[in-house]
Amino acid sequence: MDPPSARSLTGVVPQILSSLEGRGDWFPQTRSAVVLLVDGLGRANLTARAGYARFLTARMTKKDAARTVFPSTTAVALASLLTGEMPAQHGLVGYRVRIPGTDLAPNQLKGWETDGLDPLTWQRSVPLLERESAAGRPCFVVSQPRYAGTGFTAALQRGAEFVGAASITERVERAADLALRHPGALVYAYVPELDTIAHAHGWESDQWAAGLERVDGAARALDAAIGSHAGAVLTADHGIVDVPRRRQVLLRDGDPLVEGVAIVAGEPRMLHLYAEEGRAAEVFDRWRDAESHRSWVMSRDEAIDAGLFGAAPDSDVRARIGDVLVAARSAVAYYDDREPDKKPQNMIGQHGSLTEQERIVPVVRLGAFG
Repeated sequence: MDPPSARSLTGVVPQILSSLEGRGDWFPQTRSAVVLLVDGLGRANLTARAGYARFLTARMTKKDAARTVFPSTTAVALASLLTGEMPAQHGLVGYRVRIPGTDLAPNQLKGWETDGLDPLTWQRSVPLLERESAAGRPCFVVSQPRYAGTGFTAALQRGAEFVGAASITERVERAADLALRHPGALVYAYVPELDTIAHAHGWESDQWAAGLERVDGAARALDAAIGSHAGAVLTADHGIVDVPRRRQVLLRDGDPLVEGVAIVAGEPRMLHLYAEEGRAAEVFDRWRDAESHRSWVMSRDEAIDAGLFGAAPDSDVRARIGDVLVAARSAVAYYDDREPDKKPQNMIGQHGSLTEQERIVPVVRLGAFG
């Protein structure tokens, strides 16, 4: 259950833009602003490891939270953050989803290059950075150099000037400098390192704690650098649940759960199952009977009617959603063991589902917003 104070992640950037114009509800008026997005930093994860983030936890009040979108995964959440729209509108509805009319289910982070997704059309909403830049606002993206020129960057961050910076420290320094030198600027800075550590070692690991300490130090440095001259918000796209290998559910040949399933997509804690023609109902019944004790099993219509993706999508986006959705409720993860690449099964930190740990993220106010 979401905290009563939890707002939607889709409102963060629109509210910051409103604050730049002196009419925001969440944040006071400021001269320029920074959005510091820490991939994988759930509010519950942060609170549980508070000793490694003394600055952030001291600055975070009970109301400083937001509810991320569903599925709670990076491609979907960053699309919602940077468009201000729900998945049903921008069209990114999962980590791996089927291209309607094909047997392809590309990764929504890298499929632009590997499977020819068009960043100008597959992502269907106007990015806020593009809109604001066209209106004359200085807009910047500060991120790892490897993300310059990617399809995902074009889909969500076009219109902004891309500034590459290898380390977290350098990214924060560049973001602060840009905000201070450009009145009215909107600066988006991206920190993927903590999520990478979580996938490899889990958020309860010593490695993750050390990474959190680095993030905490960077937030402190950003706050000190901008002072009262610019506002900043530290937020995240999703939280993390650790799933040990013994809790993995492996789908193999002969398993009744793969009978009638043409494509297993989504991700381990939030499957999109695409059924063979005419077999969606039996796939749904089989999964519901077998897995509803530890996962939410929904038909496409049930998920849409519940508003999980936002307002009802049009037919093009609707066809991207699996016939059956399986969202893990307990600490389990589903893998298609028929896939030749077993490396993903080494992941410990997981996300994508509807649990509070995965969906509630911090919204910590820094600088002039503090």
